[in-house]
Amino acid sequence: MRLIALILLTLALALPLAAQTNQPSGTITVDGSADADAAIANRIRNILAELEGYDDITVSVSSGIVTLRGTTLDMPSAVRLSELVGRVEGVVAIENDVVETTDVARRLNPAVDRFRDRLTQAVAFLPLALIAISVFVLIVIFGFFIARLRQPWERLSPNAFIADIYRQIIRLLFIIGGLVVALDIVGATALLSGILGAAGIVGLAIGFAVRDTVENFIASIMLSIRQPFRPNDTVEIEGDTGKVIRLTSRATILLSFDGNHIRIPNSTVFKSRIVNYSRNAERRFLFEIGVDASEDDLARVRDLAEDTVAALPFTLTKPAPDVWVDRIGDGSMVMNVAGWIDQTETSLVRAKGEAIRQVMAAVAMAGYDMPNTTYRIEVPDVLRGAVAPLDLTVTEEDEDDTPTPDETPRTTDPTPAPLSTQSVDTREDELDEIVQSEREETERDDLLRENGAQE
Repeated sequence: MRLIALILLTLALALPLAAQTNQPSGTITVDGSADADAAIANRIRNILAELEGYDDITVSVSSGIVTLRGTTLDMPSAVRLSELVGRVEGVVAIENDVVETTDVARRLNPAVDRFRDRLTQAVAFLPLALIAISVFVLIVIFGFFIARLRQPWERLSPNAFIADIYRQIIRLLFIIGGLVVALDIVGATALLSGILGAAGIVGLAIGFAVRDTVENFIASIMLSIRQPFRPNDTVEIEGDTGKVIRLTSRATILLSFDGNHIRIPNSTVFKSRIVNYSRNAERRFLFEIGVDASEDDLARVRDLAEDTVAALPFTLTKPAPDVWVDRIGDGSMVMNVAGWIDQTETSLVRAKGEAIRQVMAAVAMAGYDMPNTTYRIEVPDVLRGAVAPLDLTVTEEDEDDTPTPDETPRTTDPTPAPLSTQSVDTREDELDEIVQSEREETERDDLLRENGAQE
């Protein structure tokens, strides 16, 4: 029932205004005449003649009651007609029988007229619009010309990447400035707030969509300014070790010691722990040796290893070499041997290998044994019967040939004759040449500078 009532109410509201009577407010006069009715009708006709869209309206007045018949383009026009007639003096009541026209040609004519008027306005507005566009283009061209200059942007920026960012900012500022001037010429500066608001919303949406890209871009800016490493530096980032080739706007390129390229996103580099092995020329090598010796002999072996490393021509005297007992191993005492080199002149791996060789030889020549790991093998009882017993009988000849522990010869000379030292010159020149050749190919994209500020 509620649905039926709602439908009936909608249909009633959609009916023509013929059934509606607009009763003007005010006191009804006692006197009424045909002259007064004719005057009211003439007044209403004159008003409607000056208004557009009421050409098909007929007006009749009897005893102050106005009857309106005819058609209008739309129902709002008919409603306004009742309001207008009600304001005429002497009108007692209004019978509005005006309906909405169904003539297609008549309803299309206003739209055609509006289109013609707007076209005329556009043609009249065209010279002003052309002037505004010309001013906008001139401002933008001037801004792009300033942005293309090498100076002062390259002098103000630490690298080419930051200089390009300066140029992009200059271009954006001139574009916005040209837009403001152009809108001011045509008198439409109110549109600027809407344009900037829409641009801000779009930029925010894009920022959320490409959050990782934005983070990587910001990390590239920070790394290009701070420069925690330089070209050819040996660094370790996220477990990857290699020589730095270049820093681009997206990633840091390393050349591993196996000759492979390693690309690490700058956002990862910026947040990671970076170990720069090339920052200081001095670098320490470290290795372990195991010695099967008594307490007194440990001191002699330690001094012997330290003197041996110190005597090597490539080790530095400051910081000095150092040897210390680190722990108790499997049947031996484990010592750490450390020495320092100038890695710009000496290869770390070759220096370490040569130091190990010299220390091992010195300890062996001094008569100290390097421990051998001993494993004990137990044979199950079920297998013992299947294995022939060993003849462990000692003959007289064996007794004569076996020396007693006191008779075992042992050389304890702490300063044996040193071995000849092999070449330990650095062998990274080939890698440096590869890095340099690749840097020359992509010099424009590199954000690192040899003489740039380094944190």
